[in-house]
Amino acid sequence: MAIKITLFITLVLYAVVISQAFFYLLAMSNVTKNLQPAAYIESRHLLDKNLQQTLKTVYYLTLSSSILLVSFCVTNPSGWLFICSVIALLSLVADIVLTLKGNVPLNKIINTWTLSDYPADWKDYRAKWLSIYHIRQVVNIIGFISLLTGFIFGM
Repeated sequence: MAIKITLFITLVLYAVVISQAFFYLLAMSNVTKNLQPAAYIESRHLLDKNLQQTLKTVYYLTLSSSILLVSFCVTNPSGWLFICSVIALLSLVADIVLTLKGNVPLNKIINTWTLSDYPADWKDYRAKWLSIYHIRQVVNIIGFISLLTGFIFGM
């Protein structure tokens, strides 16, 4: 029963993480690419300010539940649920590393800009941020699909 409860919690939390990826896939990437400098800077500042603590909490909880799920499933290391849970956990860790090494440093730079004072190559920063984020989207989708696969075929 502990595995089922932990799997449920992990799926729900992972769904919150993956919702960002789907939001960007459906609209936000194209919107971001078409924003003028002032709108882009203002939106980045507002998003970072409003999401930073919430996302940290969601990521900590998702990471904790993923680790717990893998530890529960290790009793059957050749089982679908264990293998898929490990893939999901590794995907989440990869996302966190990409965030901390890629997007967060760029966010810190962008957050120093003002609406009237930003670099001439601001579009390069935006492109790099989106590039890293697109890799994170792929990693997150792989992790979530793996977790769903484990749920469907591993229970």
